[in-house]
Amino acid sequence: MGNKMKRTPVREQEASKRSRNFDEVCLGYDIEEAVLEANRCLGCKKPQCVAGCPVGVDIPGFINKIKERDIQGAAEIISENSSLPAVCGRVCPQENQCEGRCVFARKSASVAVGKLEKFVADWSRKNNIDLTKTKPKNNKKVAVIGSGPAGLACAGDLAKDGYDVTVFEAMHEAGGVLTYGIPEFRLPKKEIVQAEIENIKKLGVKIETNVVVGRTITIDELMEDENFEAVFIGSGAGLPKFMGIKGENANGVFSANEFLTRVNLMKAYKEDYATPIRVGKSVAVVGGGNVAMDAARTALRLGADTHIVYRRSEAELPARVEEIHHAKEEGIIFDTLTNPTEILVDENGNVKGMKCVKMELGEPDASGRRRPIVVEGSDFVIEVDTVIMSLGTNPNPLITSTTNGLDINKRECIIADENGLTSREGVYAGGDAVTGAATVISAMGAGKKAAKAIDEYIKEKSQSTEIQYA
Repeated sequence: MGNKMKRTPVREQEASKRSRNFDEVCLGYDIEEAVLEANRCLGCKKPQCVAGCPVGVDIPGFINKIKERDIQGAAEIISENSSLPAVCGRVCPQENQCEGRCVFARKSASVAVGKLEKFVADWSRKNNIDLTKTKPKNNKKVAVIGSGPAGLACAGDLAKDGYDVTVFEAMHEAGGVLTYGIPEFRLPKKEIVQAEIENIKKLGVKIETNVVVGRTITIDELMEDENFEAVFIGSGAGLPKFMGIKGENANGVFSANEFLTRVNLMKAYKEDYATPIRVGKSVAVVGGGNVAMDAARTALRLGADTHIVYRRSEAELPARVEEIHHAKEEGIIFDTLTNPTEILVDENGNVKGMKCVKMELGEPDASGRRRPIVVEGSDFVIEVDTVIMSLGTNPNPLITSTTNGLDINKRECIIADENGLTSREGVYAGGDAVTGAATVISAMGAGKKAAKAIDEYIKEKSQSTEIQYA
């Protein structure tokens, strides 16, 4: 049992080097390391890891293939359930999902499911393995709005079932948050994201960029004029939240969304790109989630001293443990139990500092976490010239405000049932547009569920039409 208890370490770029480049931090396993780690898996009869996976990947099945050194077989098993394995292997919060349910999680370290999935996906990409099995075309059209993880998962599954799928993307590049949100050092754009999107196109999915549904075309027009039998809305949550404090409109205050989009889509990390972005000498990122870590680690790589400012203690940080660990290794300063009260502005309207108060934790609030309370008389100033607000996002109201009969809740999120069905017949939704900002894998899970529901809906509709005309 001894060797089964110890997790096979994964190679990473050294912190001192990586904090100055945008190359991928995690270098991953080679085949010998992957086989060694795969052999830790007990192949449980009732695998809890599968129950913990939002897209239901047969985890013991693909790991067993790695044990046999049949990496193509492993890739084929993963592709039955996941359209984006190279993405999931990198950015899923495995510790709360598959790995969190592993029998070893309680005793030692769980099997490194994520790193094994990354290895298989990268191997199959480098070896040009064709995973594009589809059923015969059924000549039924489905529209998908948004090419982020929810939209891509839904489109991929429907294409495999024979549907003629068109994805409409508002930006000029497909991928949604995978392309413009998550930084290059966690998720390489060309090598990984674009390759995964190409795989989905190989299934027959068409992607039209620069189409803003609600402006360029409406959902009603797609269904009535373009003959789409169903629509899936996977438009994400791209509308940033702010604190509403004095000075927030100053030059040098960004939302994390805007900051990461400029860096990712406009390649601010490359010296020969004249991207309009300013990080200054010292940056404060307000927030404690994964997006805050992404923004802070990006600002650091662009040459700034970087602080994470978070109103609760380190124990309550919502970001992944791995992200917090990497940020600390790279030299990011954590100012916890600290809350901004005002952004200080110079005579030219530029940020010159941020006034903060210390906090202490009181009784738990509705979120189950202890509520932060202001410590009277603890005001102090952090000297910064850039502030990045990473306080979460809401869905953009453009689609819901231009679609008749689409119910939303008070947070502007689309109301959908567990299969993604909205208040409009034939219109489904999933991912952040329904839940508010959440994870890539939960959005993919929602896209998959909706694809299954759309398939059933169209088949039922076709049958009743055939009966009518029989």
